[in-house]
Amino acid sequence: MDRVKRFLPLLLLVGVVVLIFALGWDRYLSLETLHDHGDDLRAYTDRNYLLALLGLMGIFAILTASVVPGVFFVTITAGYLFGPWVGGIATSVAATLGALIVYGVAHSALGQTLRLRVGQGGLLQTICAAIDRDTFWYVLASRLAVVVPFHMINVAAGIMSVRLGPYTVATVVGLLPAHIIYCWIGARLNTLLETDPDPDVRSLFGQFWAPMAGVFVLAILLPLVLKAVQARLPGATAQ
Repeated sequence: MDRVKRFLPLLLLVGVVVLIFALGWDRYLSLETLHDHGDDLRAYTDRNYLLALLGLMGIFAILTASVVPGVFFVTITAGYLFGPWVGGIATSVAATLGALIVYGVAHSALGQTLRLRVGQGGLLQTICAAIDRDTFWYVLASRLAVVVPFHMINVAAGIMSVRLGPYTVATVVGLLPAHIIYCWIGARLNTLLETDPDPDVRSLFGQFWAPMAGVFVLAILLPLVLKAVQARLPGATAQ
C-alpha cells in the first residue's frame, strides 16, 4: 500500500499526459492556433480579463507539469493577450506551479528513499549538503541558463528533496527574464497582426531572431554574473 501511495502522483501525471494526446489537445500548441483564433481570444480576454488570465495560468501549469511539448507557444499567447509584463509574470508563476507538481511527484516516488540513503554518508551526502546550503543560487543559475532542461531541474530537486522555499523563489525569479522576452514577442505579434491580418506566421516569427538570441545571451551571461555576485556576498561558501 505504501508503494502505491508513493507512485500514485506519478501515475496521475502520466494519465494527464495520455489524456492530452488522446484528445488531440497538443495540436493546438502552435502559432497557427494564434493566427486562426487570435481575434476570438482577444475578444474573450477583453470581456473576461481576470478569468482569461487565471485560465491561461491553469492551462500553463498543467501543460508544464505534464511535460507536453509546445508550452512555449502558450507563453507567446500570454504576451499576445496580456502584454510582456503581465504575461511574463503570470507565465513565470504558472510554470513554477507546474514545476512544483513535478517536484512533488519526484519527491513522492524517489525523494524519501534517496534522503534515507544520504544519511549513510559518502559522495551523495556531500552533494546534498552543498545543494541544501546554496539551494537558491543553484536553482537560480539553472533557471537562468535556459539551455538546462527545465524538467531535469524539477525532477532532480524533487529526488534530492531540496528546500522548497528557496527552490520556489529561485524558480519564479529565474524564469522571469526569458518569459518577459517571449511575451514581448507575443505582444509584438499582436501589433503586426493588426496591420496585416493574414501574414505568413512562420516567416513573421523569423523577424524576432534578435530577442530570441537575447535569451541565449542571458543564459550564458547571467549565471556568470550571479556567480560573481555570490562570491562577493558576506559569508559566501568556498566553491
